[in-house]
Amino acid sequence: MSARIFLDEDVHVNLAAALRKRGHNAVHALEEKRLGLPDDSQLAFAVKENRCLVTFNVGDFVRLHNQWIEEGREHCGIIVSKQLPVGECLRRLLALLQRESDDSMKGQVRFL
Repeated sequence: MSARIFLDEDVHVNLAAALRKRGHNAVHALEEKRLGLPDDSQLAFAVKENRCLVTFNVGDFVRLHNQWIEEGREHCGIIVSKQLPVGECLRRLLALLQRESDDSMKGQVRFL
């Protein structure tokens, strides 16, 4: 089973619908009414919902991942990418989701 996905607000909002259309369990920060909240809060929400977080905010979330690891906290995975067109982002994300599962993503950072 592929990872459950939470898309951060800086990621294309229509990417969640495109992923769902292809059978993936994906939600966007806009759909969850989580726009403008701090990164740590977004990651905590993803953990509570047992979701892997996808973001274009590479630097902040890699730092946050390192902080969580140092504190002994576990997340469900973080997928980071530079800003990409929606089609390219979808293609890369689908390829990654074919290779990864909820278990393999736990506590990991993956780059698209």
